[in-house]
This record gives sequence, C-alpha cells and structure tokens, in this order.
Amino acid sequence: MYCIRKVTEDVTWIGADDRRLAMFEGVYSVPKGVSYNSYLLLDEKAVLFDTVDKAVGRVFFENLAHVLAGRPLEYVIVQHMEPDHSATLAELLLRHPETEVVCSEKSAMMIGQFFSEDYSRRIRIVKEGETLSAGKHQLTFYSAPMVHWPEVMVTYDHADKILFSADAFGTFGALNGAVFADEMDFFGDYLDEARRYYANIIGKYSLPVQQLLKKAAGLDIAMVCPLHGPVWRKDFAAYLEKYRKWSAYEPEEAGVMIAYASIYGNTENAANILACRLSEKGVRTVMFDVSVTPASEIIAAAFKWSHLVFAAPTYNMGVFVTMDALLRDLAAHAIQNRTVMILENGSWAPASGKLMREILGGLKGVTILEETLTLKSSLRENQMEELFAAADVIAASVEAGKSGISQAEA
Repeated sequence: MYCIRKVTEDVTWIGADDRRLAMFEGVYSVPKGVSYNSYLLLDEKAVLFDTVDKAVGRVFFENLAHVLAGRPLEYVIVQHMEPDHSATLAELLLRHPETEVVCSEKSAMMIGQFFSEDYSRRIRIVKEGETLSAGKHQLTFYSAPMVHWPEVMVTYDHADKILFSADAFGTFGALNGAVFADEMDFFGDYLDEARRYYANIIGKYSLPVQQLLKKAAGLDIAMVCPLHGPVWRKDFAAYLEKYRKWSAYEPEEAGVMIAYASIYGNTENAANILACRLSEKGVRTVMFDVSVTPASEIIAAAFKWSHLVFAAPTYNMGVFVTMDALLRDLAAHAIQNRTVMILENGSWAPASGKLMREILGGLKGVTILEETLTLKSSLRENQMEELFAAADVIAASVEAGKSGISQAEA
C-alpha cells in the first residue's frame, strides 16, 4: 500500500516521515520526527520536485512508481543538494535513465561532488527567471542562495500558483498522515519546532531569507510546498509573519529567557530567585539549565523572547563549559536585537561575566545591561537587594519594549 496525498489535481505528495532519526544533521534532536517531502507533477510531462533522504528511500521509490504508473519521468528538479533531499538522486537516475536533472549551476557542481557517476550530460542548468514547461504548468525558477546553502533555488508553478520553497518555511516534526497545515493544530503543536528549525538551520542567514521574501511578495501564491513540514493552502499569512519576525531578528514575545549553568546549585538558586522576582512583577519568564537542555531549544527560545539572562560560574578561569558552548553557538547563529543581563559566579576569581560579555558584545543590536551580579560561591543575604534591583532593571526594560513588539505585531 502507498502513503501518498493529493496536493492539487496534478501534484501529489510522495514523501515520507522519519520517526527513528535521533539527531537531524547529527546535531539537532528531533523527538517528534521529521518529514522529507517530495512532490510529483503529472502534466504532458512528469516533473519530480526533489528526492528524499536515504532513510526513507524505499517508501519514496514505491510511492513514485505507484503515481507514475509506468509513465516516464522527464524531469527531476533539484532545488537543494543537501543529502536529506538528494541522497536518493543517484538511484533515481539509475532507475529512470530517461530523466533530465534541472538545477542551478552550483547544484550541478555539488552533484559531481556527492556522486562518483558523471551526470553532466543529463543536467540542464537554469538561472534566475528561466522557465520550464511541463504542459499547462509553466515553472519559473528563482535563486535563493544561502537559504540555507549557496545552491538553493525555489520554483513557482504559474498554473496552480504554488511556490515550491525548498527548505524555506520548513519545520521539524513528522506529518503523521496530515499533509496540509490546516489538517493539524500547527500553531499549537508545530510552531515551537518550526521556530527551532528556523533558528538553528536557517537563522544565521536571515538576510537571504528576507531577500527571498521580497521575491515571493511579487508572486501570486495560493500554496506553499516546503521540503520539510506541512503544505500551506490556508492562513499562510500568519506563518509568513513569523518568518518576517525571525528573519528581522524581532522578538515575538516581551519577556525573559533565563539560561543558567550551575555546578553545585548556587548559580541556579540565584537564577530561580531572579525568576521569582520577575514573575512577581508580571514579567513572563522561562528558564533552561544549559547542562541538560539541548542548545537548539535554548537558541530557539532566544529567537522568541525579548530579554535574555545568562548565569554561569567561572570554570578553569573561563566560562563553564556548557554555557561557553551555548553562547558561542548563539553568536554563530547571529542573534540580534536583544537585551541581555549577565550573572557570574566564582569562588576566588570570578571571570565568567567578563568573558560572556566578550562573546556576545559584538552581536548587532544586542544591548548588554551594565548591571552584572557577581556571586562569590553562593548568594549572600546582603546581595538580595542587588538581585532585586537587577530584576527591577530587567522588568523596566521589558515594559519599555512592549509597545514596540505590539506595534510590530499590529
């Protein structure tokens, strides 16, 4: 039997879910699985939009053969050469010697790098604005470099007004039988995974994302078909607004994310007291222990919240290892436009505060509050006023920034 879904009269989803994958790209946990989407267009000519990861290759080829029903496959459009979308390309071309590869020049180069077979005679290189005819469906290609690899392109189908968006607008999470976003509670069940996908996979390249959004704004789009996650045919504007915020590094919510590292619980205690004080003042607060929480979740939260607090002890004259790794990862993802407070601990030579400031200090639009609370081993009674004063400063800053976030949402 075949797990396939009609997207339109002529387009069929022939992808698959992977719920056994532990770490996406070997880095990001995917407890809810991931989908690998592939779409087959049947017109006068058959056109396949991308292949899939090798983990779901058997299902994909069964689905493809079933929908083709003996027809030749004239084209495979390679929008993105990352192996989770191209690992089965070589087998596809072996099974279908009639198939021509349509891709960007950089994708053609990468095909030669990933596979030993010479496919150069079967490759058609397309550029920005060029069109491929499948019959009544006219397909136009738009380059989308660094969303999130340099070879990426997206495809617009004029007949059905579909944007095949490659990795843009994707999300972690298996589809579980649904294909369309309106068949699920996307904003209730998938938004956190969508944010985590964006922040960790694409977030560093937000300027190219904005450039793609400008191109998309000039198209009459009725449906968006990404390579991960659901197809959008309704209410896409709400998700598009999330992408606009994420790509502009605008916080979604006014509130405080506290990320802490604590060896014996003393730094954690100070972070808990700070969170209590903030909550008493009506400030929404979330907390993460960086030693047990995957960095991808904390980075995603940093993209959500307006204010960030980092609390960590000094360790071997540096920042405690898990916090050091988190901050460098966050800096590598180019977080911007946040207000940050630092809390340090040290039993004899506190140094983590200065070093955390150095890691974050060069990020665009990041304001590090002057107040740095320094603990000597543990929080003392005479430091409570200082801790409360720090909470008051953060709370005032959150309140001052609320109007800007509200206006952006409006």
